[in-house]
Parts: sequence; structure tokens; C-alpha cells
Amino acid sequence: MSKGLVTLVGGSGFIGRYAARALVEKGWRVRVACRRVHNAIDVRLAGPPGWVDVVQANIRDRASLERAVDGADAVVNLVGILFEHARQTFEGAQTDGAALLAEVAREKGIKRFVQISAIGADPDSRSPYGRTKAAAEEAVRERFPSAVILRPSIVFGPEDQFFNRFANMARFVPFMPAIGGGKTKFQPVYAGDVAAAIAGAVEREDAAGRTFELGGPRSYSFNELYDIILKMIDRPRFKIPLPFFVARPMAYISGAVWRHIPPFSWGLLGDPPLTGSQVEMLAYDNVVSDGALGIRDLGVLQLESIEAIVPTYLWRFRPYGEFHKPREA
Repeated sequence: MSKGLVTLVGGSGFIGRYAARALVEKGWRVRVACRRVHNAIDVRLAGPPGWVDVVQANIRDRASLERAVDGADAVVNLVGILFEHARQTFEGAQTDGAALLAEVAREKGIKRFVQISAIGADPDSRSPYGRTKAAAEEAVRERFPSAVILRPSIVFGPEDQFFNRFANMARFVPFMPAIGGGKTKFQPVYAGDVAAAIAGAVEREDAAGRTFELGGPRSYSFNELYDIILKMIDRPRFKIPLPFFVARPMAYISGAVWRHIPPFSWGLLGDPPLTGSQVEMLAYDNVVSDGALGIRDLGVLQLESIEAIVPTYLWRFRPYGEFHKPREA
């Protein structure tokens, strides 16, 4: 017997795959709602046959959301983007989409709503990403007052877009850009721990209506993370300080160019190296605030560190891959 049904909207993404497994392990059936069903077929492996289903839904389409949450006991909104392209905007995907989903969930009588936000969500942020994440929180609270809001720091795991991106960059450049001097602090949290926090947010009655900031066991400066990455892949590189007044125009131009390239080029060019919104977020520390409710308040007590997890997938960026013996070994 299952505890009920949880719909993961945007569940085919990085965190959603871990959340599906965590919820099934807790005894919940999972419905993964995503735009492209073929990208989520493997998520069904997160549980026994019949425990994980995949349906098509678009965060901006009411009818598809109504079908996706129909009969569910809880809804988790995992939809988010790191950069804009074509019609996919921060406001449309993150703010308007969250507002519509919360409204539909309330109308359907859903018992619990979990909104995945981010540390750095701030209505006064210079970053469109940070502003729309804050606006999404407000919109969800207005429509679903008992919603649980989770704000993770940088999330790491084999599919992450942080450690993988900079390790890949180190393969092709002689130096690493230390934006703002590399002093910005982060508190990376493992995707599996975020998934456990999502399961806790769904199950715990005392979490209703509260906001939790999710961080890992310790914080690091940007330069410290560079040092860890470069050591793991055994590629010594210089770190060149890049002031914000230099990084901002470069990043805004990069983001604008990438946003307007033809859709057929996305797979060839990959993600933009850096966008203006991302640079603005780097101007502020990305760590759990003093006094904030944290991941341990959701029952996640044993946290994985980057030193334990990241080497298991960054080996592929070493000069000779898994057969490469680091110089310090």
C-alpha cells in the first residue's frame, strides 16, 4: 500500500530524478509531469512497475497541469531555468508558471504544495533569475498559504551544471576566470540530500507554510571550489581575477547572443558560458542565512560532501579519464 500520489512538475530534470527515488523509497507513488515525455522514460526506473508514471504537461498550460495533478495528494514544482532562450523566459517559466500551478493545485484540493526556489531569491536582486524566484515564492504563498518553500544553494551530483561545467572549461583554457576575485561563498548541497528534503517537506506536517534554506555540510569560496575541481581532474590552471565591471558586459552580451540563436543550434553550441543574470548572482554569497530553517529541520541529518561525491564523476575530465593517475596519488 502506498501513502498516496505525488506529482513532480518538471520531474524529468536533475533534481526531479533524485526526488522520484526518494519519494518511492518513502512509500509514495510518483507522477512525473514534463514537457518532453521521452526525456523522462528512464525516471520510471526509480521505482517498481506502476509506482512511477510519466505524463506530458507544460507549466504555462492550465489544461495539462489540471490533468497532471488530478488525484494527487501533493505537488512539487521543480520547474526552473538558469538562462533564457527563445520564448523560455524567467518570468514565464519561474513566476507565471509557479502561480498557475499553485492556483490549479488549490482548485484541485491538493493537500501539500512544495515550491523549489533558490538561495538568492530576492525581489530587489539585480539578477532576473533571483527576482523571478522571489516573485514565484510570493505568488505561491498568495494562492497556497500552506506551501513549503525550499531554497537550495548550488546542487551537485553527476548531472550538475556547476562542477561539470568548470571541469570541462579547464580542458580547453589555460586559466580560470575568478569573477569578483573568486571571493563569493557557496554551500553546495548534494542532489540526493535535496531529494530527501523534498520528501520531508511532503510528509512533515510541521513544515507547512514555512521556508527552508538547504546547504551542505560546509561553505567554500569560489576560489576554493576551483582548487578542488582542478585537483580532482589533475589540470593545474591559473586563476585570473575578473572584476564585476568587466564580467558583467561580457556575460550580458553572451546571454543575449545565445538567447536569440536558432533553436536547431542549441544542441551544437551547448549552454552559454555565462550570462548577465548569473554574474549578478555571483555578487552575493550563496549560503544558508543565520537563523534560517535548514535541511536538518526536515529530517536530513547525514549530509554528503563534495569531497565524497564529486570525484566519482569528475574523473572523466582528467587527461586520460578513469585510467589517469593523479600526480599526488
